[in-house]
Amino acid sequence: MYWEESDDDPDLIQVSDDVVDLLFAIQCKRLPIDHGRLLSDSIRQQLPWIAEEPQAAIHQIHVAESSHGWQRPDSKDDVLLPSRRTRLVLRMSAHRLPDCQNLVGKKLDVGGYALQVGEYKIRPLSKLTTIFSRYVDTGENERDDAFIERMLTVLQARNIKVKKMMSGLVIRHSSNSGEICTRKLMLSGLSIDDSLHLQQCGIGNKMLMGIGIFLPHKGIDAVKPS
Repeated sequence: MYWEESDDDPDLIQVSDDVVDLLFAIQCKRLPIDHGRLLSDSIRQQLPWIAEEPQAAIHQIHVAESSHGWQRPDSKDDVLLPSRRTRLVLRMSAHRLPDCQNLVGKKLDVGGYALQVGEYKIRPLSKLTTIFSRYVDTGENERDDAFIERMLTVLQARNIKVKKMMSGLVIRHSSNSGEICTRKLMLSGLSIDDSLHLQQCGIGNKMLMGIGIFLPHKGIDAVKPS
């Protein structure tokens, strides 16, 4: 855990619409817990150009959970049970929105489970300056403190100042090149520009697998250490 107090209060935030989230309605009874690679491969078959879009990201699908999505089932043998409210979310540059229409009406095969894609709505990126990623690359044996220190170095190299940082437990994902280990990461006390930059660009090169994507969070003051 990394913690630095700040009195900043970002009340007025302008959000660019250069990059937005597309929330697709879906019809799907079950999905594998570990579906990042499977979903990415299936969508890339329908949208082959997506791999050339540096800011494109495919969120892994999450159902209703506790802790604002900060938890998920532990066993890879479990399955997700999407509801009518569950959405498939793509983060995309605005100039590609017409091309994403090609995904509407398609039936995707995600590890043997059918996922029917419906119409989408556009959601702008959040103005909040506390954000988190469910999955960020970590080494097989990288300790929590080493992960936090490395993330500080990565952010500083991009001239991003973070006031508070917390990480979570290791989660493993299957990929076409072997197993990937990730940790959850929450950042707070960012500037407006830095928050939007991380939402637009993420961390790492696996955003098409849902890794390194940042989402808004209401804050982490409730878990502030004594």
